[in-house]
Amino acid sequence: MTVELLPSFLRNEWTTPTSTEATDVLDASTGELLNRVAKDGLDTAGAVDYARTTGQEKLGELTFHQRALLLKELAKHLTANKDRLYEISAKTGATKVDSMVDIDGGIGVLFTFGSKGRRELPNSNVIVDGPAEVLSKDGSFVGEHIYTRIPGVAVQINAFNFPVWGMLEKFAPAFLAGVPTIAKPATPSAYLAVECVKLMQDSGILPEGSLQIVAGSARDLLDTLDYRDMVSFTGSAWTAKALKKQAEERGIRFTNEADSLNAAILGEDVKEGSAEFDAFVRAIVTEMTVKAGQKCTAIRRIIVPEGMKKAVEDAVAARLAQKITVGDPRAEGTTMGALVSTGQLKDVREAVGRLESAGGRNVLDSLDVPGEGAFMAPVLLDWENADAPEVHEIEAFGPVASVLGYTDADDAVRLAAKGSGSLVATVCSGDPKVVSELGLGISAHHGRVHILNAETARSSTGHGSPVPHLVHGGPGRAGGGEELGGIRSVKHHMQRTAVQGSPNMLTALTGQWHTGADRRIAGADKFGGDPSMEHPFRKSLAELRIGDSFASDLRTVKLEDISAFANETGDTFYAHTNQEAAEANPFFPGIVAHGYLLVSWAAGLFVSPEPGPVLANYGLENLRFMTPVPAGDSIRVELTAKKITPRETDEYGEVTWEAVLYNQDDEIVAMYDVLTLVAKTR
Repeated sequence: MTVELLPSFLRNEWTTPTSTEATDVLDASTGELLNRVAKDGLDTAGAVDYARTTGQEKLGELTFHQRALLLKELAKHLTANKDRLYEISAKTGATKVDSMVDIDGGIGVLFTFGSKGRRELPNSNVIVDGPAEVLSKDGSFVGEHIYTRIPGVAVQINAFNFPVWGMLEKFAPAFLAGVPTIAKPATPSAYLAVECVKLMQDSGILPEGSLQIVAGSARDLLDTLDYRDMVSFTGSAWTAKALKKQAEERGIRFTNEADSLNAAILGEDVKEGSAEFDAFVRAIVTEMTVKAGQKCTAIRRIIVPEGMKKAVEDAVAARLAQKITVGDPRAEGTTMGALVSTGQLKDVREAVGRLESAGGRNVLDSLDVPGEGAFMAPVLLDWENADAPEVHEIEAFGPVASVLGYTDADDAVRLAAKGSGSLVATVCSGDPKVVSELGLGISAHHGRVHILNAETARSSTGHGSPVPHLVHGGPGRAGGGEELGGIRSVKHHMQRTAVQGSPNMLTALTGQWHTGADRRIAGADKFGGDPSMEHPFRKSLAELRIGDSFASDLRTVKLEDISAFANETGDTFYAHTNQEAAEANPFFPGIVAHGYLLVSWAAGLFVSPEPGPVLANYGLENLRFMTPVPAGDSIRVELTAKKITPRETDEYGEVTWEAVLYNQDDEIVAMYDVLTLVAKTR
């Protein structure tokens, strides 16, 4: 039987390399030859150029919100076709549960970024980072930080264990940022990543050039990159070190997720048979057996009170014997599949041999495993010497974990830290004091700390499941990088730049109004307004422009107004009701108006009451009270359209208005942002 080379998708077409040298890829369970992956013969330089030109151009035509909607549509398309991915995933040794973590987990990342992109980003291509800084006394020179997408390509080198999730969790934030992707899957499971890309391309959803995949060797890929580009790598620390050096020499952005000897710590308060103890044992067995332990986040070191070692080992052994059947994932009753390849099986067995030679003793009765394929029974190693260097240095990337005893909380923290930086650790305890001591003690050594107790045992996503909302990465040995993390990971694909200039120029650059920039002011003429101009609340999104403003007249604050508000609301704080006490307060000249009374009055001063394009007020942000207002003072308000965000799928959008309250002496009384929903047309 002739088995063809696995194709790559480069420059908008599927292509098969001309190479005669190739690696055979086998079914993990049966050893059947599935395909061959070429060792050379791909035009990676052409792929990079295509991404930088066509990919950048097509993605740049879309806003954050438009790209977010495409991610949502892509997630729906993959969901409708995921059965095909499940069928192929079984060939990698993955059970249905393993495939769900990989495939549904990856699709979930697309859904999450599709949602967060529309909720948390502007409908533009620029992110403003923080408030403006005034750099001159008269306010004519200001500074701001902005994020814009990098002008190159995101090269994403993925590991074999999660060919779908590992690819999509890198692709989604890059795509949302507007940066094209070249994915490089690991050879043993590249065929599943290729099938996923086929589905994505067949959907017709992706802009041209936004996603390419290299199914084969990419040794020369980094040679074509420069400072405009980014490399995201998941794999061994040895490979990461070599790639990082090459990236640094060429000025390439580089983020890395490498080896990780993750820990799970059982608190001293936990007793055998308790809810926390049972949850801890379930977590260990899950992490040892899902994906046959081939997870960068799997628990490798089980750190428990010295007197609890035997109880934990016995409970883990019992649960493994009860719950785990090793075999072909397509066979009925299988709960743990094979390692991805016989080569990987050999590596894991060699690592276990080194751990046993260093003092680890397997306490498990070997489960039955098929004679053919890359199958391996779980291994649980007991260590008399918790400080043996090998247990903190050697990662057996399979269903293997080690049990270490500790004497007190400080000792547990010390042992966890000996992993030299990890992706994640679990702290299992029902005592807040224990959780605080252990959690804070280990946090600087880990990218994520998962706290497990009776309250979260049912709802937790688990020790080994990164979620797209939170950072995935870790310090030291784990690579020092960050993937995911919500919008943080989008910004990894963008350049933060300080921009300086006049308020008018920064307004033009960012698409957001800056204090001091030109305004078109309706309202009271004595405060710079034009009474003949249309109130900005009468304008639809199609008519409203950044800088459209309204200036109100003054309203005098009377003592009876303050008293009435205090009595009606029940807010009888002494500064509003007791002259003597208020005068004794260093912040107040006597009885002063409630801040919320002033905000309510401000709304009355700037609102256009008739039905119109403004549909609703849905909140205030950044409210600050700056100058107290005693009875006899007056207030007025200036309202300016600061940011306009049309919604792609609705007939309205959000408008952020800067509201500034002044007293009769033009001192600022309060500042805040008013958030409204405004119709796109009248």
